[in-house]
Amino acid sequence: MAGFGSKDNAKGSGPNGDADPTAPVLRINQLDALELDSALEQLVWTQFSRCFQSCRPGLLTPLEPELKALLRLLLWRFTLYSNSATVGQALLSLRYHNVLSTAPRYRPLSRRQKLGLALLTVGPQWLQDRSHSLFLGMGLSAGGLLSERDSGLLQKGLRTCLTLISSVVQLASLLNFLVFLRRGQHPVLSERIVGARAVFAKPNVVRDVTYQHMNRELLWHGFAEFLIFLVPLLNTGNLKASVSALVFGRERVEARGAGDAWKECGLCGEWPTMPHTVGCRHVFCYYCIKSQIIAEPCFACPRCGAEAGQLVPAKMEVEMTER
Repeated sequence: MAGFGSKDNAKGSGPNGDADPTAPVLRINQLDALELDSALEQLVWTQFSRCFQSCRPGLLTPLEPELKALLRLLLWRFTLYSNSATVGQALLSLRYHNVLSTAPRYRPLSRRQKLGLALLTVGPQWLQDRSHSLFLGMGLSAGGLLSERDSGLLQKGLRTCLTLISSVVQLASLLNFLVFLRRGQHPVLSERIVGARAVFAKPNVVRDVTYQHMNRELLWHGFAEFLIFLVPLLNTGNLKASVSALVFGRERVEARGAGDAWKECGLCGEWPTMPHTVGCRHVFCYYCIKSQIIAEPCFACPRCGAEAGQLVPAKMEVEMTER
């Protein structure tokens, strides 16, 4: 009897014996698992697309729905099919329980249920992404199998059926989500159809919560808010002029800019369009200096650091000489 009891306890302490189908799972945990799964799919697709970034642009566009479906099937094969749990559920210590089984203990999903989840998850998404191309492929010419009139009627009928089916599925998904909010089970319609319910894999596991990530986020958010508050108070033009004068010397900077003061705008560096001045000897394009003064009331000349005065048109004296 003792030997039999020890074997039974050892069996119950396995990975399947630790799961308790009677322990309720928080709704937020189930929704977080779905978000993690979606983020993983997007991350895998992004990494896969980067492998072809040096190729011709648009190379993957014709086969993008099929490639995404293939990647989802690969994720399903190495996560849900192997462990009865997705990546998001594994991170949150969850797994699927077979609610169609009458046994009171935990029962993993059958192969048919796992296949049904894969088809109900990958199939509708692929059909939605590929529906436009499928309809275009049915537009055969008059010399083909279908006449132009029959082809148009077929496309219209298929579009109507697909729209009706899509509306029914969306309505059913909405009702299923409302029931999930009420009862806390089956956040996705496909889980309710195949009879899969999320349960805790190890309800009694100790979850140590560390606040290192939270501290980093709070630190960086506080630093970003401080910069957002500080940057508008800085006079960047005056600061740039002061640094240039400190590094190169004020006389050298003024001598270097004196010869080109009337040839280029002090902001954009191009030939001044409608040249204006702000009280110093440097010239600016009207739209450059006007937009800068509107954006920064305490504007200073970026070349010499002089505070901007009244905006006046530049007057150039041209001396004519005879040859």
